[in-house]
Amino acid sequence: MSAAPRVAPAAERAALADAVPDVFWTDRPALRPTPRPALTGSGHRADLVVVGGGFTGLWAAVQAKEEDPGRDVVVLERGRLGVAASGRNGGFVSPSLTHGLAQGVACWPDEVATLERLGAENMAGLTADVERYGIDCDLHVPGELTLALDRHQVGAVREAVDLHRRHGAPASLLTAEEARARVDSPRYLGGMFDPTVGLVDPARLLWGLADAAERLGVRVHEDTAVTGLDAETTRVHVRTEWGGVRARRVVVGTGAFRGVLRRLSWYTLPVYDHVLMTEPLGAAQLAAVGWQGREGLTDAGNRFHYYRRTLDDRVLFGGYDANYHFPGRIDPRLEQSGSHDLLARHFLRIFPQLEGIRFTHRWAGVIDTTSRFTPVFGTALGGRVAYAVGYTGLGVASTRFGALVALDLADGRDTERTRLGMVRRKPLPFPPEPLRGLGVALTRAGLAAEDRTGRRGPWLRAMDAVGIGFDS
Repeated sequence: MSAAPRVAPAAERAALADAVPDVFWTDRPALRPTPRPALTGSGHRADLVVVGGGFTGLWAAVQAKEEDPGRDVVVLERGRLGVAASGRNGGFVSPSLTHGLAQGVACWPDEVATLERLGAENMAGLTADVERYGIDCDLHVPGELTLALDRHQVGAVREAVDLHRRHGAPASLLTAEEARARVDSPRYLGGMFDPTVGLVDPARLLWGLADAAERLGVRVHEDTAVTGLDAETTRVHVRTEWGGVRARRVVVGTGAFRGVLRRLSWYTLPVYDHVLMTEPLGAAQLAAVGWQGREGLTDAGNRFHYYRRTLDDRVLFGGYDANYHFPGRIDPRLEQSGSHDLLARHFLRIFPQLEGIRFTHRWAGVIDTTSRFTPVFGTALGGRVAYAVGYTGLGVASTRFGALVALDLADGRDTERTRLGMVRRKPLPFPPEPLRGLGVALTRAGLAAEDRTGRRGPWLRAMDAVGIGFDS
């Protein structure tokens, strides 16, 4: 961030004083469903076992039953539904399958039109699914503002608008005055409005999908960690901590967690992303910021914030830091950190008129990022196991598409989806440690330098040349 009004340490501490170390979305006992039983015993059979009860897994289960209502489907989740990334994110619902149009153009210029069409179709399908299954998850599409906080970001925003227009994607360029008329902050120097981005309550979407899956006949088991996959003559033995199930096909959607396929650790990095949630804003506070359109907001830096209003007028504020812990460590003790203090300081710099506001929740989640920011797909055990992981923070909608790809791959179907370069070609793997950790540190430093100066340094240019990135 560029120079901004100083935030007094006392104001920062006061804002965080009452924040509980828990995820707002799942910290609502009246909404949280009754736990599903664990799978116990070893004599179970199924046509399809889905490993992972997040968005990928539940979309796969629902769509598998829609394709074949007679198919016997089992979902195995290692903890409670919603405890991982699917229940911890900001709830931004983007139609992009490629982590934004610019990334799609950079990686698949010959396929970008197809990818954009498939992304729009997937978004429409998600909306239709939510309506058809009666999922009450506050899904609405107010659009997204990408805002320039520094002078050099103004040009980046203008280039993004030009790119959208060249590819027929809707986007509007906003002056500083036009941006501040929508949401008032002294930091805003201009922006881009994308009307296609939606917002949702992610936990209620996840719980609603689980309910829809069960109504279709899917068996959903929580607190059931999968410990291994063994190929048998005609089936795959899915071993769990309490027993096992033999399946004709398996779909793996374990996100940042390595799970049962060690090869996935070469293609994904577990990156911690931190989030704050405010108390509901009062009438005077809302009048001070405007934000009548309830747009989702982000800023144009490499290290960006994302923020949005909930329908009860809280503000979720997250992002900026993307913390990798050597050597790919995932631990609940890493969820509370100084990144929350940094977020509180940045929030008060962006909205100085909201000084005195209190945050009620502070949490973090692990994002499965890949070197090209888009998912990695593939098969194992002779094609009977398919996987889809690596959504890099934009998976609320794209996991639905990824689940369809995984089902196609598991069933050996040749479809438009499986013929995509994004599906057929994997991203470059990350190097082993300690080179992986060193590369992350150098890249973070390079991104911070570019945010300060607007110039891309030699390290980042070298990473661009070989097709490796780092993002949350």
